[in-house]
Amino acid sequence: MERKVLSILTDNTPGVLSRVSGLFSRRGYNIDSLTVGETADPRYSRMTVVVNGDDQVLDQIRKQLNKLVDVVDIKELKENSSVCRELALVKVRCNSKDRQSVISIADIFRAKIVDVSSDSLVVEMTGAQSKLDAFIKLLEGYEILELARTGISGLSRGADDVRYL
Repeated sequence: MERKVLSILTDNTPGVLSRVSGLFSRRGYNIDSLTVGETADPRYSRMTVVVNGDDQVLDQIRKQLNKLVDVVDIKELKENSSVCRELALVKVRCNSKDRQSVISIADIFRAKIVDVSSDSLVVEMTGAQSKLDAFIKLLEGYEILELARTGISGLSRGADDVRYL
């Protein structure tokens, strides 16, 4: 099984997310990550979907997605020819003596401290999924109170395969 990242350009209409995600569930395909947002043109949304499967599964997914009226374009974001990032917010329990060590770990990963209270810190971090995983693993010595991850968002590099509408 291979991880695939799909960038799907859709019409920005009510129910499009439901139709796309429903297609995956009806076919028995699992979505590992899904992010959706409006593009520079408010008539369109971009979905970044991460799935696991072989080339046959990906081909089937593409064919089914292309049948949906709302889908305008589908691209596979390959590792070397795209930029993919994720955002994580991590709330860590720490008292005044542990605070500096958590801040030091955050600094190493170029993360930002976005909230401080007497007994916790909230750290914001963006980067590749592997970078976020490594950061969270280093925090295992501390109590992670809450964790929120956005899922992957991505675009292809360069201007060669941009779909102009």
